[in-house]
Amino acid sequence: MTAHFPVSFRHLTHKRALPARQMLAVVCAIGVAATCLSAAQAQDRIFRCGNEYTNSPSPAQKKDCKQIDGGNVTVVPATKPNPSAGNRAGGQQVASVDQPRVDPAQQKARDSDARTILEGELRRAESRLADLQRDYNNGQPDKKTDELRNVARYQERVAELKASITRAEADVTGIKRELQRATGGAANASSSASAR
Repeated sequence: MTAHFPVSFRHLTHKRALPARQMLAVVCAIGVAATCLSAAQAQDRIFRCGNEYTNSPSPAQKKDCKQIDGGNVTVVPATKPNPSAGNRAGGQQVASVDQPRVDPAQQKARDSDARTILEGELRRAESRLADLQRDYNNGQPDKKTDELRNVARYQERVAELKASITRAEADVTGIKRELQRATGGAANASSSASAR
């Protein structure tokens, strides 16, 4: 491959010498061009040696390497899996050293507060459900004055009441589940504390 430079070497040997500044510019241009040319040639030749890509295979590898024609190859190293992530995915909890220990009496008080709050929420949710069921009246709620002539409005209110009852029932079920989990968790904590 022949390199073509904008300034020929004839200028350098001409009787009129170039000024020092121009001479430095020419030498720098030649150096940059040579560097770019060698870098371009190095990128042109890429070899695949098994699962490894290189642009300069060792003599021992050379017999098993194949030159790849085409674009550049980008190789991203694989990441190692985090062993602690597998434990969390399996459902096992890993106790962290950084987390402070909670005093068992303080934890018992927190659990008691949580149960009290959940019991209050359960009472409110059950009261709301009972009110909605009373208003719904098994699908036959009492008609309001504006619904006597407008049947569509009455049917819309009946559908809204039914949807509200479904949501309230789901709320009661969810709170009961949380309450059971809180009381079961407290029983498990106390049994594990007494086993120590």
